[in-house]
Amino acid sequence: MGKIKSKLVKRTADALIKSGVPFKENFEENKKILGKEMPSKKLRNQLAGYVSRVKKRERLNKPKILKKE
Repeated sequence: MGKIKSKLVKRTADALIKSGVPFKENFEENKKILGKEMPSKKLRNQLAGYVSRVKKRERLNKPKILKKE
C-alpha cells in the first residue's frame, strides 16, 4: 500500500496550515498540537503525518540564499 491521503486529509491540513497553526516537522509534536479536538484518533494521526511531510518538503524546497563575498 502507498501513502495516498484522502481529499479530506489534504484539504483540512492545507486549511490548518494557512490559518497559521504553528506546525513542526515532528509527527509527535503535530499530534499534540491537534490534540483531542479531532473527531477520531485515526484522522488526527493522518493529519499530523501529512502536515509533517508537507513541512519537511517546504524546508527542503526552500531556495538557499547565497552570500556575496
